[in-house]
Amino acid sequence: MELRKTVGHRPLIQCAGSVIVENSEGQILLGKRTDNGMWGYSGGSVELDEKVEDCARRELYEEMGLEAEDLEFFMINSGPEAHYIYPNGDEVSNVEIIYICRKYRGEPRPLDSEMSELRFFSPDEITDGMISPPIREVMRRWKTEKK
Repeated sequence: MELRKTVGHRPLIQCAGSVIVENSEGQILLGKRTDNGMWGYSGGSVELDEKVEDCARRELYEEMGLEAEDLEFFMINSGPEAHYIYPNGDEVSNVEIIYICRKYRGEPRPLDSEMSELRFFSPDEITDGMISPPIREVMRRWKTEKK
């Protein structure tokens, strides 16, 4: 937020750590974003000197109330598909490191104001139109690997 005070809405490269939570039935936990009304997994910007994996764990707890016991590297999301302009006008070119978490503690519940609702979805319930634009390619790959 401090940086945005200086640069305004101009595009920034944003490094992010994210977590896709899967339950024992092979469903994915998604949250309904309050900024664009679309669904997504937990994730957010890496803070100065923060390890990406620590960021992913922190974001999972802050956004979904879960503590990751194990994280497995899934993929890196970057390039034109990960470029995004937020509803407030902030523009980012994302470099997102994504992990899968199948072992976690807690009950899913939004702990901050970024997500209004949390729900598990099976792969066949997820459509491109419901997913936040910069992570659609990630969801396509996750769904493909579930088949």
